[in-house]
Amino acid sequence: MIYGFAKQSGGQVQIKSRLGEGTTVRLYLPRHLGDAVEPEVRASLVEEPRVAQGEAVLIVDDEPTVRMLVADVVRDLDYTALEAADGPGGLILLSSDVRIDLLVTDLGLPGGMNGKQVADAARALRPNIKVLFVTGYAQDAAGGSGHLEAGAEILVKPFGIGILASRIKELIGSV
Repeated sequence: MIYGFAKQSGGQVQIKSRLGEGTTVRLYLPRHLGDAVEPEVRASLVEEPRVAQGEAVLIVDDEPTVRMLVADVVRDLDYTALEAADGPGGLILLSSDVRIDLLVTDLGLPGGMNGKQVADAARALRPNIKVLFVTGYAQDAAGGSGHLEAGAEILVKPFGIGILASRIKELIGSV
């Protein structure tokens, strides 16, 4: 995650490790010499148009706080949120007859099944499912070859709630 953050910010990372002494991580980020830029004012999620079709989003992430954050955004948009802590748990839900319109999965999942493998299995079970990958790595590193299948996107951490909400709505709306 450190490497991905530094790379997407135009910086560098230096990591030195010595047995018995520990590890030192140096993060070098570019300095901004211009005036401070005010953040863009976004409409709150409360003002976002709601949905009424009963769409559902499956969130697969091993980090409970990330899962909770994404689930809260999904519920705030009036979608149904389903959660799994790992790939096998997500596959149980994907194999059921529960409605799932969008899979939101971390690329780096533990337990022998990464997010790409979960997405591949999801598409085998549900060929038209949309996928939103979330990752702490730079987009270049996350995409591998840079090629994503149709109906899939990558969202690089850290991301804003408004961006997450927009991506979820765009992907579900393109079903």
